[in-house]
This record gives sequence, C-alpha cells and structure tokens, in this order.
Amino acid sequence: MPTKTVLAENVSIGFGRHTVVAEIDFSTDSGALVVLIGTNGSGKSTLLKTLAGMIKPLSGNALVLGAKPGTRVKNVGYLPQHPVSSHTLPLCVRDVVRMGRFADLGLFNRETTKDRELVKIALEKTGAAEFADKPLRDLSSGQQQRAHLAQVLARQAEVLLLDEPTAGLDINGRKLVADLIASERARGVTVVMATHELQDAENANTVMLLAQRVVSIGAPEVALRDEFLRECFGFTQPH
Repeated sequence: MPTKTVLAENVSIGFGRHTVVAEIDFSTDSGALVVLIGTNGSGKSTLLKTLAGMIKPLSGNALVLGAKPGTRVKNVGYLPQHPVSSHTLPLCVRDVVRMGRFADLGLFNRETTKDRELVKIALEKTGAAEFADKPLRDLSSGQQQRAHLAQVLARQAEVLLLDEPTAGLDINGRKLVADLIASERARGVTVVMATHELQDAENANTVMLLAQRVVSIGAPEVALRDEFLRECFGFTQPH
C-alpha cells in the first residue's frame, strides 16, 4: 500500500502553549490538492509551517513523505506568505530562483547543466523569464510572487506547501498559478495550498475550512456548503 504523502492524525498546532487549531485529521495521496481556506489568523499558515517543519505540532502525529516534518528537505517545497528575500537582499530574480536548487546541491557543490535547465524552465513557466536579470526588490509584488513561485518549482519537490500563492497577482497571474499547480499534480506532486479565495478550491481533492478550528473538511461540494461558509466567513456562496 503506498505511503500517504501527507498525514495528520489528531494533530494540534500552535505556538508555545497557545493552540491555534486542535484535532486536525487528513491524509493525501500523490498528485492530490488540499486547499486550506479561512480568514487571516484562522490557522492556515500555522498548519503549513507545521508541515514544513518550521514549528512542531503541539500533539498528534504528522508525517510528510513518511517522515517527521522538516526531515525530507530536498523533497518538500515551501512558499511562505511573505518571503524574506523580497526586500532584504539585493538579488536578481535569476539568483532567487537558483536558490531553489540549493537543497539538492548542498553548500559547496557547483550547479550542473541540469540545475541551470531547471531554473530556466521554472522562470519560463512562471512568466518570470522576462525580468530574470532585474533586482527582485525593484519589482512589483506580483512579479516578486512569480519569482518566488519559480524558486519553489525549481526545487522539483514531491510535496509543495503554498501559502497564498495568488497574493498580489491579477486574473492572468491567478490562472497561471492554477495551471502550474495542475502541471505539478500531473507529475505526481502533492500540493497543500492556503488561500482565502473560494475559487481556488474548485479542483481540490480535499478542502479544509479553518476558523481556529476545523469547521469542515471534505470534497469541495461538501466542505463549502452554505452553513459552513456562514460559520467561517459570515456569508454564503453566490448562486
């Protein structure tokens, strides 16, 4: 029986003694899309950070690719909501994307033709090739987001953890992200994505509505029922 790519069994997440969300249970197979939906502070980012190994679960059992979160570094790509390099480092876009290969290369190995090709492909797929040699901090928020997406794609991970990947993007950018996710899933990559946009859940296998607790979880037509949306957001879906 194949190993679940992401597994959470009765997991509680939070910081120190403060529980943000308790009793999370879900699992994924290769190529699955899990969409986390909720307002700011609902627990979406905390769950992604837990799966990325940045913070430890407060209780329960969490596994990513059959191991504790944070131990399969080469195989997991994480896109934070506010990438640090956007404003603090004087890097050009190409250099930022090349950083996606560092986990595979290690500190002292030189990049290969394969590495350079993967960086080039990632730049082209995200539409970042046209500004690849410009300083990242001089770009718009949407262009920066494309660069960080390219960095994550260059990693060639088996699991992608994406925190608000469509933030700052226009309608074309949002379609590009949807197409990228579909392309990654087609090669067997599992994607766990946080968002506050309901339309991002359209093609998901599993949707989890969060409001500092699990309001609902299941297929989109189950998890996004009107009563759950009212509970989470205070509104229902337009018909």
